[in-house]
Amino acid sequence: MIIGLSRISHGTIKVSELDVARDIKKIQRFIGIVPDESNLYMDFDGYENLCFCASLYGMKKDEREPRARELLKQFGLTDTLGRTFKTFSRGMKRKLTIAAGIIHKPRILFLDEPTTGIDIESARRIRDLIAKLHEEGTTIFLTTHYIEEAERLCDRIAFIVDGKIVKTGNIEELIRSVQKENIIQLTLDKKLSNISGDLKKIFENSIFEIKDNNTFIFHSLNNISLMPLIKFFDERGFKVHEAKIIKPSLEEAFLKITGISISKGNMERMSEKK
Repeated sequence: MIIGLSRISHGTIKVSELDVARDIKKIQRFIGIVPDESNLYMDFDGYENLCFCASLYGMKKDEREPRARELLKQFGLTDTLGRTFKTFSRGMKRKLTIAAGIIHKPRILFLDEPTTGIDIESARRIRDLIAKLHEEGTTIFLTTHYIEEAERLCDRIAFIVDGKIVKTGNIEELIRSVQKENIIQLTLDKKLSNISGDLKKIFENSIFEIKDNNTFIFHSLNNISLMPLIKFFDERGFKVHEAKIIKPSLEEAFLKITGISISKGNMERMSEKK
C-alpha cells in the first residue's frame, strides 16, 4: 500500500506529508524498492540494468552513468561488464537488484527478504550496506524471517502473523513485554555451600538455583542489581569471576508473543488452515 502496488483498504497513508492515494507518482521518485525476486532484465549486463533503472527515476545520462559505475564497484560487480544478468550467481543477482533499488539515492527504501538464499559473504556485505544507508539517514523498511538480522539492523520491529501486526516496539520494549522475572547469573571461584539460609534472609521473595558447583542463578520478580549480590558473596569469602544479567532473547519474545516457531512458523500456520 505504501509503495502504491495495492489499494488502501481503509484509512490514509502519508509519506513525507504526501498522500499516497493522490501523490503516489511523486512519492515513487524518492523511494526505493527491492522485491524478494529480481525485477531486472536477464539480457542486460549489470551496467545496462543500473542505467536503465536510473533513467526510469528521471536521472540524466551524465548523472546515472557514473552512479552505475560507483555502485558496481561498491558491490564488487565491476568484473560483470559484458556479462548478461542471467549468467549471474544468486548472490550477484541479489546485490545488483539492491543496487538498482538505491541508484537514485532514495530517502525511503523497502527491502523484501534481502539476504534470503544467498551465500554468507554476500549476506554480510548486504547487511553492512543496510547499516551504512541507515547511518546516512535513509529510512528502511525491512522484511525478514531471520530474527537475528532484524535484531542486528532494526531500531523498531513489528511481529506479523497471518498478515496482521501483533506487536511493535524496539528490542528492549519487546523483550520487556515478555520478561516475567529478573535473572542474574554469577560464576564464583569455588564450590557453593551453606549460604542458602543467609540468601533467603537478605533477598526475600527470590528464588536461588545452583546450576553447577560454582555457578549461581538468582531469580526475582523485583528489580535487582549486581552490586548487592557481589557484596554478599565477597563478605563470605567468594570471589566473583563473572556476573551477568540474563534477559530473554528477541527470538524468545517472538515465540511468546506469536505462539509460533521461527523456523517452522509458516508451515505450522498452513497446516492449521487445512
